[in-house]
Amino acid sequence: MSKLKIVLIVDDDEDDRSLFYDAVKEVDSTIACISANDGEEALELLKNKKTVLPDFIFLDLNMPRVNGKQCLIEIKKMPGLNNIPVVIYSTTKRAEDVEEMKKLGASQFLTKPALFSEICHVISDVFAMYNV
Repeated sequence: MSKLKIVLIVDDDEDDRSLFYDAVKEVDSTIACISANDGEEALELLKNKKTVLPDFIFLDLNMPRVNGKQCLIEIKKMPGLNNIPVVIYSTTKRAEDVEEMKKLGASQFLTKPALFSEICHVISDVFAMYNV
């Protein structure tokens, strides 16, 4: 039996988190989702020894307190976390942001799609890249 896959979505927008959850369930109902409202909450969750580490982290860039860039930098410094694929999942389309996030260790940079079917498609593509 294969290990349960877990996805962490870090986004300050509750509607975006909800759509993301629904899309993951549509793509693969066996994948569990956990969430954080911002980078600070995500880092606290990831540092908690009782937390089962996710297989993927989807990270918004524009959030209060600790933004996505700051969170990515911290994740990549942490032993045991630095090998988890971090997918930037943001509304921004700026080429400078894409380039910078990849240099900081993001596995991919996805612009949030507007339609639910497109969200399912991009999530499915990410999972396919990692044979999930």
